[in-house]
Amino acid sequence: MVKYQENVLDRTFAALSDPTRRALLARLGDRESLSVSELAQPFPMSLPAIMKHLDVLSDAGLIAREKTGRTVACRLTAQPMEQAMEWLNRYQRFWSDALDRLAAFVEEDPWPPSQALSSQATAMPSPPSAPASRSSAGSTRRPKKSTPRGPTRKS
Repeated sequence: MVKYQENVLDRTFAALSDPTRRALLARLGDRESLSVSELAQPFPMSLPAIMKHLDVLSDAGLIAREKTGRTVACRLTAQPMEQAMEWLNRYQRFWSDALDRLAAFVEEDPWPPSQALSSQATAMPSPPSAPASRSSAGSTRRPKKSTPRGPTRKS
């Protein structure tokens, strides 16, 4: 079994949990690298807020930053995502196998059998016309009697 570094997976999934960070990664996936200002352009938030999101992505190892003069460019790094995909694939295989076994079981012995269902429908007696319980048989709804309004408190 592959040993995963727990803290790397924790940081990766924590970074991916935010929709803004996922959108930043998607923008970086379209291009080799983008400057911070180009990344921040479509988002309705301040540049410092974008920088905080980029810090989280950088701490998780999902992006790398390179500074050239006054411009900071970001690019994707693959290693943390590869580890996360290995972890997810292990569970995907487990659930696929379990669901395949369930599908095979259901297809093997369908319940209720269609022949038995149709024969039961014709052989069933009609439901009784009497009420199911005595309490509902004897009860009739009576109109509510209203009582006179009580004294009101004046201030």
